[in-house]
Amino acid sequence: MNSTGGKADAGADAKAEAEAEATAEAGADAATGSGTEAGACAAGAGAASAAGSGAARGARRRRTARKAATVIAVAAACSGLTWTALSLTGAPSDSKPASPTGCSYTATGTGTTKAPGLPVHDPARARPYTAELVTDRGKVVIEAFTGAAPCSTTSFAFLAGKKYFDGSACHRVTTRGIFVLECGDPAGLGTADPGYYFPDENLADASYPAGTVAMSKAVPGRNGSQFFISYADPDFRMQPDWTPFARVVSGLDVLRRIAGNGTEDGSPDGRPKEPVVIRSVTVHPSDRG
Repeated sequence: MNSTGGKADAGADAKAEAEAEATAEAGADAATGSGTEAGACAAGAGAASAAGSGAARGARRRRTARKAATVIAVAAACSGLTWTALSLTGAPSDSKPASPTGCSYTATGTGTTKAPGLPVHDPARARPYTAELVTDRGKVVIEAFTGAAPCSTTSFAFLAGKKYFDGSACHRVTTRGIFVLECGDPAGLGTADPGYYFPDENLADASYPAGTVAMSKAVPGRNGSQFFISYADPDFRMQPDWTPFARVVSGLDVLRRIAGNGTEDGSPDGRPKEPVVIRSVTVHPSDRG
């Protein structure tokens, strides 16, 4: 063996490893710091690449391995961030807190041609209910959390009564990391609102296991008509950012069959390969409550 060549190779490896470690540390620090989520993800992605390269040249360094583990955790969280940009648009300053005396529905001045007006929440008349979603792929029945999410459940029942959802196509299915079917835009594009928005609620310790029905949104406090249904438990804990307002009591098998068909383009996040159209949503008030 050529000892001079061996020393040169070892020195190059050590230098490359040190550079990779420094990049991984910077990226991990940026990803876990106070920057924006998008910036953190970008930094985390760069760190993941650098850490992987460094690992190939010096896998024995435990500190690099620890940084890589941090990057992997950031990458897992970021895999959900691409999914969070969902339906409604607007500036965070447009967000309004929930009214302490009831529900606040704010007109947007946009909406679709099916915009039905504004719902009114009357606590004295609110009753628990189930809702039957009939699609061309099967029927799903959900039970509304009228106590925990009164504003969301009032809005959903209002829109169902106005036949707002009838004939709309579910525009999104995700099949990796987060497992949901997203619906609620009459245009089937995932861009419309019903002509109003309302604040978040029921977010304390919120989680999204299989069967959860929750509001979709892109901006905190701006919920509209779009919603998602989890057909399987997510691979990692999602942030409690989406209002859970119901749970599936029957029809999870329908959702799983839809997801099993995949997306139009074969990606893990896109339009369902086979169109899913909501034919009707019927609310059935419960005798309890």
